[in-house]
Amino acid sequence: MKILVMNCGSSSLKYQLIDTDTEAVLASGLCERIGIDGQLTHKVNGNKIKDEEKNAMPNHEVAVQIVLDALVDKDFGVITDLKEIQAVGHRVVHGGEKFASSVVITDEVMQAIAECNDLAPLHNPANLVGIQSCQKVLPNVPMVAVFDTAFHQTMPEKAYMYGLPHEYYEKYKVRRYGFHGTSHSFVSKRLAELTGLALDQSKLIVCHIGNGGSVTAVQNGKSVDTSMGLTPLEGIIMGTRSGSIDPAIVEFIAHKENKTIDEVMQVLNKESGLAGMSGLTSDFRDIRAGKAAGNPLAAVAMEAYIYCIAKYVGAYAAAMNGVDAIAFTAGIGENAIEVRKGVMSYLGFLGVEIDEAQCQITGEEVCVTTPASKVKVYIIPTNEELAIARETLALVKK
Repeated sequence: MKILVMNCGSSSLKYQLIDTDTEAVLASGLCERIGIDGQLTHKVNGNKIKDEEKNAMPNHEVAVQIVLDALVDKDFGVITDLKEIQAVGHRVVHGGEKFASSVVITDEVMQAIAECNDLAPLHNPANLVGIQSCQKVLPNVPMVAVFDTAFHQTMPEKAYMYGLPHEYYEKYKVRRYGFHGTSHSFVSKRLAELTGLALDQSKLIVCHIGNGGSVTAVQNGKSVDTSMGLTPLEGIIMGTRSGSIDPAIVEFIAHKENKTIDEVMQVLNKESGLAGMSGLTSDFRDIRAGKAAGNPLAAVAMEAYIYCIAKYVGAYAAAMNGVDAIAFTAGIGENAIEVRKGVMSYLGFLGVEIDEAQCQITGEEVCVTTPASKVKVYIIPTNEELAIARETLALVKK
């Protein structure tokens, strides 16, 4: 079966066409600057066919049509007819408490997703626009919503409830939800396979570390705690997000800088993290270069980043009363050697022993601990699109 995977942002659209019989990516790409001037990057078998070609993309519906045109193009298409697309899987960021698993999209599902818009105002509306656009262009094709938050719906109350008056949970569902669930689910399953552990009898920690990042405790195949909260702002230091801070800082900065709450939240989401701490950018390569050049702020930012991740790993080992294996994934987790080694250097109390040679490998599926290490640590490249395709396939085949 050929499944189209769609990930719509407010002004972007990522896509992959996957043959689920072989799990091969037939084509992939990115539409950027939707609503501005539009750019399409289209790849076939990993090779760029169209690189930042300008296209008029006034809205997502037009962008979806451009993607479909590229897939059937006589020169660089990978299918001859749109009827070959048998299902579409959509990434949806926030499902609140309404969705504990992926679902086939209906009018009722669309309404329920819209009711979560307040919880993810930058993401859910864009996800809905993407779904609606696909429905217009592919009206008879079944579609599935795969939620970032669904995997974490197994967290117990002690993990997801905040120390706030209970009425805020009752009225507004203020609680920890967690994100990157599709990645955490995919990587934890693969980690169990690689270590020969029975998933339903395992204690695993997954560090999904990219520009955004989260750490999740996965016990017996289920998420039991995760670092992100009501929104993706909570947790570890990230590229431009502050991560967890004293909430009184919001009021303090608002008074000192004469800013509104919305303006302070903009600072915490877009101007903080590694970028804000270092005075450079959110790109980890710039932080690395800054530290190498003797920039003290870059050095502190990197040290704080590593320390923060290590604290969450230690906390989750305590939460599960032990840990069998740990995985690093996503852009920084897969490629930043100093971050991986830095975090692992704090884990000697767990019996982690670094394999110096293996730890130099980047972007590949590899064990980076010695045979004697009591806790195995792996690099596992994440594949959220494949995970979405698998979820979609399982539902549409029923």
